[in-house]
Formats: sequence, C-alpha cells, structure tokens
Amino acid sequence: MNKTQLIAAVAEKSGTTKAEAARYVETVLGVIADNICEGDGDVTIPDFGHFFVKEVPARQGINPATKEKITIEAHDKIVFKCSDNLSIYTRKHPAK
Repeated sequence: MNKTQLIAAVAEKSGTTKAEAARYVETVLGVIADNICEGDGDVTIPDFGHFFVKEVPARQGINPATKEKITIEAHDKIVFKCSDNLSIYTRKHPAK
C-alpha cells in the first residue's frame, strides 16, 4: 500500500473526502516524524506498535566494487516494532 492508497482507504473507512483524509494522514505522519527526529525519539501506539531511534555501532564492511575493507560509521536509524496485539485492528474493522 502506498500513501495514495492509504489516503483513499482512510477516506472510505471514515466517510470523509480524500482531501480531508489526506490532511489527517499528513498530520499524523508529521507528528510522528517530528517527535522521532526532534522530540524524545519515541512514539508508542498501544496495540499497534512502537517507533524509536536505535543507535547502530560502527562496523567493518567491504566495498563490493573494489573488495577493499571500509569502516561504516556509527549512525542512528528509525525502527518500528509492531505490537503483539496488532491483529486487534483487523478484528475491529472487518473487511467489507
């Protein structure tokens, strides 16, 4: 599912226009992104999942073109871990 399909699904399920649904989706994604990047870096949605920033340590790698050993610098990455209860949403909103 891409963003356009997500907006269409939100519009259909909520009974709103696609323009209103697009604003809702943009707002929710913006709030999540802002908190991950500029806030405490942690967003937990009960029964859905947990977005958080994970530190990845530096490591050795190999340049596939030259086979030369390189050092990959430490960096942060955004991780999503789904809830064990994620299936609760499929039970609440059965397919039509």
